[in-house]
Amino acid sequence: MAISVVMPALELTQETGKLVSWRKKEGEAVAKGETLLEVETDKAVVEVEALADGYLAGVKAKEGDVIAVGRTIAWIVDKGEPVPADEAPAAAVPGAAIPAPSTAELAAPSADAAISGARVKISPKARRLASELHVNVDNVRGSGPGGEILASDIEAAAKSPAPSAAAPSIAAKLETLTTVGRLMAERTTQSWTTVPHFFLIREVEATALDQARERLATSAATSSGVKITHTDLLTALVARVLLQHPRLNASWTPDGIQLHPAVNIAIAIAVNDGVIAAVIPNAHLASIAEIALQRRDLAERAKSGKSRPQDFAGATFTISNLGMFQIDSFTAIIPPPQAAILAVGAITDRVVAVNGQPAVRSMMTLTLSCDHRVVDGARGAQFLIDLAQAIAEPQKYLR
Repeated sequence: MAISVVMPALELTQETGKLVSWRKKEGEAVAKGETLLEVETDKAVVEVEALADGYLAGVKAKEGDVIAVGRTIAWIVDKGEPVPADEAPAAAVPGAAIPAPSTAELAAPSADAAISGARVKISPKARRLASELHVNVDNVRGSGPGGEILASDIEAAAKSPAPSAAAPSIAAKLETLTTVGRLMAERTTQSWTTVPHFFLIREVEATALDQARERLATSAATSSGVKITHTDLLTALVARVLLQHPRLNASWTPDGIQLHPAVNIAIAIAVNDGVIAAVIPNAHLASIAEIALQRRDLAERAKSGKSRPQDFAGATFTISNLGMFQIDSFTAIIPPPQAAILAVGAITDRVVAVNGQPAVRSMMTLTLSCDHRVVDGARGAQFLIDLAQAIAEPQKYLR
């Protein structure tokens, strides 16, 4: 029985997906659970597995196509089984690419914008002339209706003297955003402009946290060979403290505040083209070793572009740690629909007052960003009080 291969919905709000690569060729045998193709979503490139055993057939999409979710792009069939003919070939989503113009379009006086994809208004004749005379149309002011660039404008620009060597014209460089970079820009803008942020800052002593990390580095918890980091310890502590503060482990919805029963901690991971937040589910139940293993695997997949859909699913709270970059403190933008995010600075030796006397202690700064619709100042402050206590006595929480 033929099984359709469709463009999967890997995220709740996903409408399209870009086919990055086929891992199998048409006619090649595939096994259930084997990676069949790679799809680029708004968050990352993910691997999609085959849903059945059989042979890949009837491939309707090529690498680079942007395809609507749910559209059939191929079939998995039994040997010798015909390919069902129930759909037209998968088509790229309108606007994802500009098709080559037809002869009729080239002759049409208003076809210039659709053909070129440029933002300037220019007649087809003027565009051809600009190409022949090597004139940059971005530097030409049109004299036609509505500022349209005419052939006469191109001829005039071609006769104009070039900029002198003493004052060369330097064109601005446009860096094209990747999918991850574009999504990060869109979501941070959405959050900053729609979520009422406020920030709480607290310095905490990290001496006991350092000691716990050194102790765990030589314990049986690291038998797998994974290095225990401060982020691993903070993930475990934050998850356990959040159980006492359900409003911090919640989401704003149009119908009210949604409290989450499980604590799924997202960890901000820097990749080449932006930042993604990979999730450790049920972090409140996981051991330090389990958290360290998951964090390492998530980071490796993210940096190699091999993340899976479940790597980003269900986050209820996020931790962003820039301590390894020697950043003392910073404020982070809340990833909606979460209610808060914790920004962690570097652990450094500072002179502080201890029993009225100056002393050197290992200190770090925590900055809690809160959605005021869900968390008020008192709730956020109490969470930081309890988290500071957990950092001061981690052994009580990490048994």
